[in-house]
This record gives sequence, C-alpha cells and structure tokens, in this order.
Amino acid sequence: MAEKCDCIVIGAGVVGLAVARALARNGREVLVLERQNAFGTETSSRNSEVIHAGIYYPTGSLKARMCVRGKELLYEYCENYRVPCERIGKIIVATSARQFETLRDYQRKAKENGAGELPWLSQRDVEKLEPAVLCRAAVLSPSTGIIDSHSFMLSLLGDLEAHNGIISYLTEVSAINTNSGITVRCDGFELAPQVLVNSTGLDAVALSPATGPEDRGYFAKGHYYVLSGMSPFNRLVYPVAEEGGLGVHVTLDLAHQTRFGPDVVWTDGPDYTFETSNLDRFIDAIRRYYPDLDATRLHTGYTGIRPKLGPADAPTSDFVINGPERTGVSGYVDLLGIESPGLTASLAIAERVVELIGR
Repeated sequence: MAEKCDCIVIGAGVVGLAVARALARNGREVLVLERQNAFGTETSSRNSEVIHAGIYYPTGSLKARMCVRGKELLYEYCENYRVPCERIGKIIVATSARQFETLRDYQRKAKENGAGELPWLSQRDVEKLEPAVLCRAAVLSPSTGIIDSHSFMLSLLGDLEAHNGIISYLTEVSAINTNSGITVRCDGFELAPQVLVNSTGLDAVALSPATGPEDRGYFAKGHYYVLSGMSPFNRLVYPVAEEGGLGVHVTLDLAHQTRFGPDVVWTDGPDYTFETSNLDRFIDAIRRYYPDLDATRLHTGYTGIRPKLGPADAPTSDFVINGPERTGVSGYVDLLGIESPGLTASLAIAERVVELIGR
C-alpha cells in the first residue's frame, strides 16, 4: 500500500532544488528524492557556472524566455541571499570576416529575446578590453555573469528546509506509475503524492511514464581544461557557437582562474571519463582566438554531461516543461531536456512549475 504525501520532487540538482523551494514557499509539503548521497552531484556541478544572457536561443522558445527571466531572478536572488556571483560580461568573437553576419544575428536575437543590447566591438576595441584575444570583431554581452553554483544550491536547500521541505538522499526512484493517480516506487516502498515533479535531468526521459517507447534520452559529454597561473582574461570569451554547444570558450571562476571548454562528445550514457586524446583539438580551438596559449599550462579539469532530446544530427531541442495538461495526469510535471541554460533558468523554471501546479 503506497503511503500518501503531498508533493515529491525527484532530483536534487539545481533545477530540482529551485522547484522544491518554490513549491515549499507556496505552502506545499515537499519531499525531494535524490539517489546520490549529496545534492547537485551530476550536471549541476559539472558546467561552466555561467549566468547566460539569453542570446543564442530561438525567439519565443522556452530556453529564450526561461533564460532571460531566470537571469533577472538569479541576480536578484544572489543579492538578497548573498550568493557569490559577478556580472563579469563576455565577448563573442569572430576570427574571420565570414562570421560577422553571425555576430549581427546575435545582436538581432538578443534584442528580440529581451536580452539587451550587444555593442559591436572592432578589433581595436577588443585589444583594449582583452589584450590577449586575437579576432576580427566581437560583440559584448554586459549582462553575462558567473556564479558559485554550489553556494547557490546550498542556499536553495537552506530556504527549502526553512519552509519545512526535506531531502531523502540515497533514494532512487525505479518507476513512476500514473495509471490511477500517481505512485512513485523506490527500493522497498511506494509513495502516492498529490504532486510529482520529474526533475531527474539525465534520466528524465527514461523515467517519465508520459514518454513513449520510441522516446529516449541522448547524452553529450563536454571536457574542461584548466589554465594554471594568472588568467590573461578579464571576462568570458566565446567563439561563434557550434553544433551541439557554444564552442570551446573561456570561463572564469570567482577566483578568476581560467577554464576552457566544453567540447561536444556524444556518448551512449553518462560517462565522466576524461579523454586526453582531445588535447590537440582543444589547443587548436583555443589558439584561434588566444594565439599565445602556452599549452604546458593546460591541465585536465572535469567533464559534464548534457541531457539531449535528440541525436547529434538533429536540430537543437528546446526545454520541455510538460504540466498536467500535457502529461494527462493531475499534479504531474515532466522537466525534459533541461541542459544549458538550465542553471540560469532554474528559478524561472521553478516559477513556471508552481504556475502549472496551481492550475
């Protein structure tokens, strides 16, 4: 006999924690089920820790809307809860004249998405801002930032617990059944929540009872290298985006240590092995805009996995936020394909889930 409860969120990544906190603050009794022994150990702790502006995503898409709204909420949250972040800005560089139109497209899309102006930078402008960067032109995104993602998740957890929410670690959900109400099967017991949010990231498609047998998740691994010593950069530096990701770019942590990444390597499942055979490709990609790279300063960092809704040759997919009207089950919400900019969008996604449950 399944034990009844009010609200369950499966997955204690940054999005799951944001959703659980929002539901708890809305008066729900929230239980978070997390299979690992700590929060945020997968995608949420293996990314660039960038607060994205909302430039790249198709106008009107969930990614565009959630990113722009999420950025606003995230900066406000960081100020109110004293979460370390820095509105450091970034430049997106064109290393050839052929890429100028792509930069102009970014400018148009940023305006359409409500992400703000992206001032055009000449080669001389870039030399003044980032002397180490070599390019033909660039655009500047002043609202892009960086955040301590662990501190953010810890803050979300604290606020969740302050509103009587709890997390059960080392609790893996093996199945969700929605044939008659909602039941969640774990190891040795079943729960019957009034509200269920599937925020399992890499496993969301496989776990969802609302997806068909033809549906499956896909996985794109990214590697990050760390540059030892003092950073030659003052802000983030991105090349023009590539298929599957935003290209091997410069990110800085809050101590201003430089990281390069990620690349895009499609895998059959979550695999965090660091493949150093890609080092030469990294060096070539970095030297297109940072020709003075001393490759002996590059050291292996970490890998992360993005949950994808289509294979490598498919068009880039949007976030999927399916509320009860789409899942067909009262109180059940699926969050599918929540990859980048999921960290930036987390509070906006939580806001949307509360709205869907309220309906």
